Amino acid sequence: MLILHSLQRGAMHGYAIAQTIHVLSDEELSVEEGSLYPALYRLELAGAISAKWGLSENNRKAKYYEITKRGRKALEEQQQTWKRLSSAVGRVLSCF
Repeated sequence: MLILHSLQRGAMHGYAIAQTIHVLSDEELSVEEGSLYPALYRLELAGAISAKWGLSENNRKAKYYEITKRGRKALEEQQQTWKRLSSAVGRVLSCF
């Protein structure tokens, strides 16, 4: 969900996605390469993102990811699920 949300800002390479999540979470969350790239691969296979090669800011070859229409729909569904679950957890925690 965080990857898809980050990609709403536009196409990004993996490192930029990880940095976006880190910065937007006020440095509370960090996404390690060992988790990020398998997730990107799964999202690409599912059609939630598309990828193409380009040059990074450092003139290095980088794979850029972009959210697709299917990805936007998946993100909306995931956000609704997250809101329900986090609300339910909040209700349980407030009982004691």
